[in-house]
Amino acid sequence: MVSVTENDIEKPRWWAQAILIGAVIGAVLLVMGGFGTRLGMWSYSGGFTVASGGILLASAGFFLGVIGYIVALRKGLKAERSSILIALVICTILLVQVGMQMNALASVPAIHNISTDTQDPPAFDALVAVREAAGANPLAYDASVLAELQQQAYPWVRTLELPTNPGILLNEAVTVLEDMGLAVVNVSAERGIVEATATTFWFGFKDDVVIRVRASAVGGSVIDVRSVSRSGRSDLGVNAKRIGTILQRLRG
Repeated sequence: MVSVTENDIEKPRWWAQAILIGAVIGAVLLVMGGFGTRLGMWSYSGGFTVASGGILLASAGFFLGVIGYIVALRKGLKAERSSILIALVICTILLVQVGMQMNALASVPAIHNISTDTQDPPAFDALVAVREAAGANPLAYDASVLAELQQQAYPWVRTLELPTNPGILLNEAVTVLEDMGLAVVNVSAERGIVEATATTFWFGFKDDVVIRVRASAVGGSVIDVRSVSRSGRSDLGVNAKRIGTILQRLRG
């Protein structure tokens, strides 16, 4: 019987191993850029810097991986091909994810303050002080700048009217927000509002939401929803999508 020793196993050359290691490090940096920010290891800008390093490594790994794979094919280097293929898969997944984010960024207007009522946006109460303490984006809604952009990009973001009693709808609004995973911060029956905060999974970005329920002049209720990001210029359409989900759930 012929025994196979460790030295008999063909190992990939250093450059193939380097491409694979670079791809793995790129993936780790991209993931840690977000989760490190959420865990408080660094600021948002620091997290973006770490993630950017991961993107650069993924880009370089993909470029070098393609060249390396061609070389491995021509020279019949089987061990190198396996390492490079794994690296290419990792880099491709990372770059596709980044590409999807960039496409989302380019497809929506650079706004982060969305309201169903652009002339009289629902006002925040308890979250005002929280946002100020966090140094968040200002809450002022400039309808002359935002209203037209918002309506063109998100035509479904409109005031909702339902025949249900305002008190019942206010309670339903709390349930809807909690079911969506938002942290309800304030419920005021006197003001007819519910305030809550959404936290993104990766970087831990926070968006604040207020739902306003008022009695309709013809009976029933008028519901308006506002969602505002605490940081960043563009929200990638997340606030409008969230408002759409809330309105749909309130419709039942």
